[in-house]
Amino acid sequence: MQDNRTALVIGATGGIGGEVAAALQAHGWQVRGLSRNPRPAQEKRGLLWHAGDAMNFEDVRRAAEGTALIVHAANPAGYRDWDRLVLPMLDNTIAAARTVGARILLPGTIYNYGPDAFPRLREDSPQHPLTRKGAIRVTMEQRLQQAAESGVPVLIVRAGDFFGPHSGNSWFSQGLVKAGRPVRRILYPGKPGVGHAWAYLPDLAEAMVRLVERSDGRARFETFHFAGHWDGDGTQMIAAIRRAVGNPQLPVRRFPWTIATLLSPFVTLFREMRELRYLWQQPLHLDNAALVQAIGAEPHTPIDVAVRTTLAGLGCLDENPRPLIATGYTSSGLST
Repeated sequence: MQDNRTALVIGATGGIGGEVAAALQAHGWQVRGLSRNPRPAQEKRGLLWHAGDAMNFEDVRRAAEGTALIVHAANPAGYRDWDRLVLPMLDNTIAAARTVGARILLPGTIYNYGPDAFPRLREDSPQHPLTRKGAIRVTMEQRLQQAAESGVPVLIVRAGDFFGPHSGNSWFSQGLVKAGRPVRRILYPGKPGVGHAWAYLPDLAEAMVRLVERSDGRARFETFHFAGHWDGDGTQMIAAIRRAVGNPQLPVRRFPWTIATLLSPFVTLFREMRELRYLWQQPLHLDNAALVQAIGAEPHTPIDVAVRTTLAGLGCLDENPRPLIATGYTSSGLST
């Protein structure tokens, strides 16, 4: 790895962007953030904030000047205007990285895969998405691969559904539970007995930074899969939530897919959820063999610690719980 340890995180006020920023800082990086309104963003301690818009190339270029890494974690709030915003923002990141000589790190998703790639997703599995957002994800990766072929190093790390204390727009915080409210029931979107892949954001961020910091980690285009927490039958996440709130009889209800379908023409969030329903109807598991070969054992916080920390961070616990220390990393012993 080169001596320059300065990074720009686009989307540092969001879930995965904020976690990657924190992980970079923990590894000794100087981290910058880009925000249209940097004053509230100052609450993220230790980041040097630049006022600017990811839709404006000059703003991105100025913030990226002198960096070795640009983390592209921009995500339009509430899934709004994805088709209008996502690709121009990525193009600005690519152009800025080319100008300043930085590497790009993209937190990837499983939206770019269709059922023909299930149940075990590998880095080279075919990408035939079923949704509009999945198609945009495929195009993003294609543009990044083209950028890599022209000299911009790119690292993509794909993962399952996000959860964590700052998970923002996610199935966990807007589906299973409701952020800011005590947990009185669980709405589960999956079919009974169908497995699902979950990614605890602090673990995912730690894995990304370890990949960035490999001494041989400057290949032009690399993709890795993060396995995360594999819930083999859909009951393990439910059980962990029940344990976290101290109620083994907490009711579980099926996610109201019929209502979401009826409201999808009027509510953007429901439309996006409905389009992604297929990801809950079949088991899918991310194969992390390449990641393990690159960095050793995958960072892994025990499920009970991860879920309770998530619920506390989302404001879903009735009481203020004692801080929980994650001791489940299986390689270096780092904790969140």
